[in-house]
Amino acid sequence: MIKKIILDTDPGIDDAMAILFAEAHPDIELLALTTVFGNATIDNGTRNALYLKDRFKMKAVIAKGASQPLVRAPVGPTEIVHGVTGLGDVQIPDSFVGHHDSRPAYQYIIDTVKAYPHEITLVAVGPLTNLALALQAAPEIADLVAEVVVMGGAFGVNDHRGNVTPYAEANIHDDPHAADIVFCAPWSVTIIGLDVTEESFFSATYLEQLRHDAGDVGEFIFDISRYYLRFYSQKVGLDGCHVHDPSAIAYVIDPTLFTTRKGAVRVVCDGPASGMTLQKLDNRRYQTDEWSSMPAQQVGVTVNASRLLDLYRQTIIEYQHS
Repeated sequence: MIKKIILDTDPGIDDAMAILFAEAHPDIELLALTTVFGNATIDNGTRNALYLKDRFKMKAVIAKGASQPLVRAPVGPTEIVHGVTGLGDVQIPDSFVGHHDSRPAYQYIIDTVKAYPHEITLVAVGPLTNLALALQAAPEIADLVAEVVVMGGAFGVNDHRGNVTPYAEANIHDDPHAADIVFCAPWSVTIIGLDVTEESFFSATYLEQLRHDAGDVGEFIFDISRYYLRFYSQKVGLDGCHVHDPSAIAYVIDPTLFTTRKGAVRVVCDGPASGMTLQKLDNRRYQTDEWSSMPAQQVGVTVNASRLLDLYRQTIIEYQHS
C-alpha cells in the first residue's frame, strides 16, 4: 500500500539523502516538503528544497515554514556540520529561482491532512515547530493523521544520549517546547532517535559505491556528503556518517527494520538539560506525574542496520535506472 507523506525538513545534507529516499521508493507518495529552520536558515533550507525538486523532477509541493522556535532563543544554523547554505560543498547556481506554495507550512499541513483524512503520514526530520503550530491552530488534525514519524531525541538506549549537548539531540534541542507539544498530542508518534540512527552507518566506501552504481542521484549524494564526512572525520573520528534522517523514511517503508518500546514521552524545556527526551516505561502513578495522562508513543530501540543500508542502496539505484 502506497503511503502519502508530508516530509517536514530542515534541508541539510542528511535531509537531502532522506528526501531522495522518499522520492525514490515506490511505496511512498511524497506530497510535499514543508521546510523549517535548523540545519540551515529557513531561506536557505527552502531554496535547497526547491532546488532538489527542480533537479530531480519531483512533483512535491514546497511550503515554507517556521524561521525560529516557539519560545526559546534560536540556536542558529548548523554550519559546522552542513555548510553555510546547508548542502555542504554543493552550490546552487545564483540564477536558480524556485516557487513555493503561498501558504505557510503549518497551514499546508492542516489543509492537506483535512483533504486526505487518515491517509497522511507526517515525517519530521527537523525541529518540530511546524507540527506544533499546526496542532495549535487546528488541534483536530491529531485525529485525522495516519501516523507521525520523527527523527529526533535520544533516550540512552545503546548508550546514545545526545549530540549537541550531553543529553539532547539537535532537532529537539532546537525547539524543545514544540517537541513536547507534538509528543503529548493525541496522535500516534514513532520516534526514531539517536538510539537507532547512530547504530547505522554510511561508510565512505558505501557512498563511493553508491556514486558508482546510482548515476546522477548517487553522484549528488556523494557530492553533498563530502562536507559531512569531513565533519565526522575531524570532530567525531569516523570514516563515514550516521544514518539520521533516512532512518525515519526507512521506518515508513518497512517498520520491521526496527523494534520499539512504548510509553509517554516528555521533553525538558529549560535549563542545562533542555532538549532531553524522557520516556515513562512503568505503569505506576506517582504523586507528581506529568507523564501518565499523556499518550503512549513508540521509541525505536533496535535497528537491523544491514537491511536498512541494503534498502537505501537498492532504492536509490532502482530510482536512477527507472
